[in-house]
Parts: sequence; structure tokens; C-alpha cells
Amino acid sequence: MHAIVIDKPGGPEALSWQQVPDPRPGPGEVLIDVAASAVNRADVMQRQGRYDPPPGASPYPGLECSGVVAEAGPDVEGFRPGDRVCALLSGGGYAEKVAVPWQQVMRVPDGVDLVEAAALPEVACTVWSNVFMTARLRRGETLLVHGGASGIGTLAVQLAKAFGSRVAVTAGTDEKIARCLELGADEGVNYREEDFSERIQADVILDIIGGKYLPANVRALRTGGRLVVIGMQGGSKGELNLGALLAKRASVHGTTLRARPVDEKGAIVRGVVENVWPLVDAGVIRPVIHARVPMSEAAEAHRLIETGEHVGKILLVG
Repeated sequence: MHAIVIDKPGGPEALSWQQVPDPRPGPGEVLIDVAASAVNRADVMQRQGRYDPPPGASPYPGLECSGVVAEAGPDVEGFRPGDRVCALLSGGGYAEKVAVPWQQVMRVPDGVDLVEAAALPEVACTVWSNVFMTARLRRGETLLVHGGASGIGTLAVQLAKAFGSRVAVTAGTDEKIARCLELGADEGVNYREEDFSERIQADVILDIIGGKYLPANVRALRTGGRLVVIGMQGGSKGELNLGALLAKRASVHGTTLRARPVDEKGAIVRGVVENVWPLVDAGVIRPVIHARVPMSEAAEAHRLIETGEHVGKILLVG
């Protein structure tokens, strides 16, 4: 098969389309003929040499894919060749084939074509696990999403609104804020022009920025609020005012998804299938796709995501 290989960390030019050995499904694994993958910030970090795959994972980038089951290994439950699926991966999505534990595989929702389905696994699992499983967002509460126009952000806006919450977002342009409002957000702040903590008070904050936003995030939390940090685009260190945190009886959670054990990922996937997929089937939630790029031209897709001009997901089509 062919896959995107990183021979040496660097810029987008470090990504090359090469012939590599075919993967084989082990016990409990499904082999997928990949129709599409999607670009995530974690892929950019891996390309730069700042985010190695977990032990045992594919060395090729790509944390999600869609496609058709080609083969099911021993001890696989519920999937057989020919099934249209999408999957949460620990790596290997930028390839023509990938082997993945069956617990991380989901059937493609009705009303979503096979290629578009590649835009769903990583963002759906990230939002469901962090906003609902960890932070336990409730109906009527306010969710603040940083990076509201990102793949994660566009899904978080739609899902939180579907569950009856109020949603605020931050974004870097008025155009991006307008797109978030079209998706259902109630309020948006252009972070280049305004301190979000001076206007927004939230029960739950989903944060991809990290250290740079920590003080303002604590200021923006309501009493009993929950801050969930899932990224460090603004650095890994920030000043935490413990007095303010205690006074608000608030909490800070830091989570990652990629390196979790299969059983934990499987529990998240089951939650997504049970709670998110029916909303996708009904058309209440839809994947937001900015561009489709041939997988062999992944370098161009990485250049595009690094401009920060996209809204939603960038797909790599096989």
C-alpha cells in the first residue's frame, strides 16, 4: 500500500507518499480500506517531531479515517468485510489501509457519505468525552468553546446546542464568529480584539490553548465551573490563581485521547454511537468540511491548516 511517511521531522515538505508494507489485522482488529482521513493539530505536531505515536501505534500520521472493512481478525465483534465504517485511530490514517481495534470502529451514520464520515470520529469522541463525560455539561448551562471554528469547535457548538445548553465561542475573525453563530452559537468573541473573560461567564470551558489562557479561563468560570484543557497551542505553562479557583469551587481537568487504552476508547466510542450518531442521522449535527485534498498531497493540507484560515475539517481523500 501507500502511506504518508515522515522520514525526518520538519515542515509540510517532510510528508511524502511512499510505498510501505501492508498492515495485517491482529486478534481483535479490523482492517479498513481507507476512503478518507482528516487533518488534526496532533498530526502537525507529529510531523514537527513534537508528538510521537504511542507505543505499538502506526508510525504514520492520522487519528481518524473512514472506509470499508476489508478483513476482520480473530475475536472481532460486530463487523465483517464490506461494512461502511469510520474509526478513531492512534495513528495510521494517512494511508490506503489501516488496522484498528474493533472497539474503536463505528458504522457510518445514515445521511453522511463515506468520505465525509472521516470528519467525525476524532472530534465526536473528543467533544463527547470531555464536555459530557468529564465536565458533565447539563441542559441550561453555558459552554465556552475556544477555537469555535475548528473541527472540534464546530462539532462542540452543534452538540451542546442539541443537548439544550447555551454556547459561546472565541475565534480570530468576525467571519469565523459568524459561521459559529450560523451553527447555533449564542455569542462570539473575537479574541484579537477583546478579553473573553470580561464578557462571558461559563459553566464549562473547552480549551485548546492551554497556558496562555489559564488565568482568563479561571476568571470566566462560574461558581462550580469546570475547565477542560485539551491542547497547548498557547503553551504548557500558565499561572493558576488557586484562591480564585477555590472561591468558585471550580475544577481544572487536563485530558488527552490518543494514548488512552483500547477499553477507555471503546467506552467513549460507545457513548458517541449511542448519543451523537442519532443526532447525525437526524440531520441535527453535520460535519463541517473546509476542503478535500488528495491524500498524496497531505503536505498541502498541512500548509492549509497552518494558515489558520479554515473552518471545520480538512479531509484527505484516498
